[in-house]
Amino acid sequence: MGKRGSLARRLLALQLTIVVALLAAVAAVVVAQVGETFRATESRRMLGIAEDVAANPSLRILLEDPKQHLRLAPFATAAQVASGADVVAIARTDGTVLTSQHPADIGAPLALADSTVTDGRAWVGEIGGAVVAHVPVIGQGDHELVGYVAARKQLPAFWTILTESFPRLLGLLGLACALGIAGSLSVAWWVKRQTLGLEPAEIAGLVEHREAMLHGIHEGVVGLDQQQRITLVNDQARALLSLGDVVGRSVHELGLNERILDVFTGRAEGTDLIGLRRGKVLIMNRTPIRWDQRTLGAVITLRDRTELMRLRDQLTENRNTTDTLRAQAHEFSNRLHTIAGLIELGEYDEVRRYVELVSAGRDQWQAEVTGRIGDPAVAALLIAKASRAAEQGVGLRLSGATALPEVDDALSADLVTVLGNLVDNALDALHGPAGWIEVDLRRVGAEVRVVVRDSGPGVAPDIAEEVFRHGFTTKAAEQGGLRGLGLAITRQACVRRGGSVSVHNAEGAVFTATLPLTPAAAR
Repeated sequence: MGKRGSLARRLLALQLTIVVALLAAVAAVVVAQVGETFRATESRRMLGIAEDVAANPSLRILLEDPKQHLRLAPFATAAQVASGADVVAIARTDGTVLTSQHPADIGAPLALADSTVTDGRAWVGEIGGAVVAHVPVIGQGDHELVGYVAARKQLPAFWTILTESFPRLLGLLGLACALGIAGSLSVAWWVKRQTLGLEPAEIAGLVEHREAMLHGIHEGVVGLDQQQRITLVNDQARALLSLGDVVGRSVHELGLNERILDVFTGRAEGTDLIGLRRGKVLIMNRTPIRWDQRTLGAVITLRDRTELMRLRDQLTENRNTTDTLRAQAHEFSNRLHTIAGLIELGEYDEVRRYVELVSAGRDQWQAEVTGRIGDPAVAALLIAKASRAAEQGVGLRLSGATALPEVDDALSADLVTVLGNLVDNALDALHGPAGWIEVDLRRVGAEVRVVVRDSGPGVAPDIAEEVFRHGFTTKAAEQGGLRGLGLAITRQACVRRGGSVSVHNAEGAVFTATLPLTPAAAR
């Protein structure tokens, strides 16, 4: 933007306009005050002049004798010259002017207006733009009214007062202009320093571009000030965080979980931090806003990785299936090698007994699972997990009270998620052979209860709740990894249905999850 429309010039023009307006107001006040002072001063002076002339004994004598009226002029002229009045006139009781400094007034009626002089009382007022004093002349003998004395001083015109006050006003104008220019330049410098040297139109353009950009990008953007209040939030962020109109509110008032609050407030450091919000897996990054060595707030960006996590879960399931098949192939390979070796040794009876033993053991586990678990998806999951556990040297067993009828598809999917994550978590906790995992799965009233016990080291009490709330360790969070989300997803699945999940230690870790039945199944 050119200099013509710069902020400094606009401020200077505004300051000068204000200065001129203030000086005009000051000039009007000065003129009014000078006029009032003139009226008050000249009213007293004209009254005093008229009273001095009226009190002269010689004037009284001359007024009582009509033949002596021509000798009245010196009295009026002397008083006018001595006092500086414009006119000092003497009139008869009928109001006819006998003498005046203005020849045209002689013989004319005296302008009495609202004067009380006809009643024998002195009067001061304003007539025709002049300050006028009327004083009655009282005879010496019978104290009768014998005439009037009038003293008049013309009020100065507006421009006359303004011209006389011009030197002072000019000084005020110069001082005000100097202060206005200095003030406008200082304000312009300060404003441009705060706005990074941008002009108002440029700032407005940037704001419009910012709004268009914020609402046009597919990532969520949240801005915070120093007090951790929301200053901006785009449509994508509202959708990801399930928020309404939250601008101006503190992040602590939004009902966010502690993990997201840790990222928003800066307690969790790192890049690509993971958090869960109402069924969504969010990747978050926080960037502080700093200016002049001060932290003014922060900007948080959010990306939805729910679909990515679902794809990851599917890949994980495929990998688990592959691992299960590999484990089974490895197991069958070992058994075939054993059978082949027995045949080469000619131990045919031993071969028969070995085959019967292997077949009975496998058939027994499948029969036990399918006999107690009526849901096909859950039963298939347990059979597959048994093969993985066997390869790791861990025994997987069902509790004696396990019994689950077939459930609806939605609950079956949630049970597979919860049971699979809890069993995987237990397998990860058992690093050596000779460990065991026990699964207790049954319907209790209007809910399904899943209990997974293991012979591992257990969970430290101080992080028992954190493993569900955050879903991953601090080290994993700092590295932006996806480890440990299984327990968080387990909790999310339980809470979404109105259930819960908890953990305690009893010869190892004991995870207990409850999932209510759907309303239709509960009836």
